[in-house]
Amino acid sequence: MQTFLVLTILIFYTSFAKNKSTPLINTQNSIVIKIDAEQYIDQFHGFWLGQCIANWTGLITEMDKIGNLGEVKTGAFYTRENWGKADQPNIWETKGHIKRKIDFILKDTTAVWGADDDTDLEYMYQHLLYTNQTTELTPEQIRTGWLNHIKKEEENFLWVSNQQAYDLMQKGIKPPHTSLPAKNSHYNMIDAQLSTEIFGLYSPGRPDIGIQLGKLAVQTTARHEAEEIANFYIAMHALAYLKTNLSMKKRILWMAEEAQKTLDPEQFPKKMFNYTQKLWKSGISWEHARDSIYYRYQVQQKDGYKVSSQKLYCNGCFAAGINFASSLVSLFYGEGDLKQTIKIGTLMGWDSDNPTATWGGLLGFMMGKDAIEKVFKTKLSNKFHIHRTRQNFILGGIDTFENMAQKGVAIATRVIQEKLNGWQNPKNKIWQIPAKIN
Repeated sequence: MQTFLVLTILIFYTSFAKNKSTPLINTQNSIVIKIDAEQYIDQFHGFWLGQCIANWTGLITEMDKIGNLGEVKTGAFYTRENWGKADQPNIWETKGHIKRKIDFILKDTTAVWGADDDTDLEYMYQHLLYTNQTTELTPEQIRTGWLNHIKKEEENFLWVSNQQAYDLMQKGIKPPHTSLPAKNSHYNMIDAQLSTEIFGLYSPGRPDIGIQLGKLAVQTTARHEAEEIANFYIAMHALAYLKTNLSMKKRILWMAEEAQKTLDPEQFPKKMFNYTQKLWKSGISWEHARDSIYYRYQVQQKDGYKVSSQKLYCNGCFAAGINFASSLVSLFYGEGDLKQTIKIGTLMGWDSDNPTATWGGLLGFMMGKDAIEKVFKTKLSNKFHIHRTRQNFILGGIDTFENMAQKGVAIATRVIQEKLNGWQNPKNKIWQIPAKIN
């Protein structure tokens, strides 16, 4: 397997000349993306590193603030004033709370990043795509992967829809039947959003293909609006290759505009997008925007978002909907700044590590590993411990971001060849990919 990886990367490097020219060029017939191999691997490295920083930072405040189904009162949510101060107990900590400082979690080169549910299923899906040498997983491949790499006993780091889907798989049921509402009552939870964004990175410039590649993985745990939301995140990641001549702020805003076109205008995700974008454009603070979203969707239940009426545990704090709206606040107000986006996401409330990890990975990919280290002014660990949450991977579960990035590039190369009609320029051997953008 290692030999296959090396050969794949060598082929990739041979095919992609190290050309530093503008990665988006116009031709008479279409818009074409050019990808530089060295930069491509650095960007995939940045994806995993950015996710880990944001994931572990967001975990400090996970489920600390979920609202109280009434008027927003002082202390109901964190504000920017809480950054750098001690966190408060989450909904599970009835006693013995260990206060932690709300600040960036950074691991130096002597440490190891631990896997979490924001990274481990994506790691598993990439492993399955790579080892099966395919661009689209089958129901049996996904089921086999879940049963092999996820522990049956707690703590197995599965919750709500993921846990229900896993239980169904143990009974012989395969995706996409594991997310059918009749079988999985948690189909509208956040699970798919935090485990499938990477499929967009395998499809540079083509959100439609990225959504196609990730469809079965999404439908392993999500249906209806939750599926739409997961597809929005996949689209965002596929668009991360484009408009690189713009500032990060302009790129993020353009990507969001394009990705929201995947949302049904009659359903609540699109209405949440429009409402959150309107709040951001109004110039009010992100705290007031967050409070307004809480009141509109969890108290008033507007735009067809009726989760509060279902009387779920913690009022549906794991639901795809409220966490989607929350993530949009950190996206818009973060304006493409990695640190600011992570800060806002961490202080937003609800399942704060998940949306934060999503944007940390996206911005990390757009920036690349080297740029992330410049932002934080330090060298950061490249080691990843997948066996913290999963099992049955090689090397005792200790991997490196370089190796993970190379596998991501190998999968993307296969997608470019088989799905995107990518071709090589006979003069300079650079891969060129037609892109459908406005």
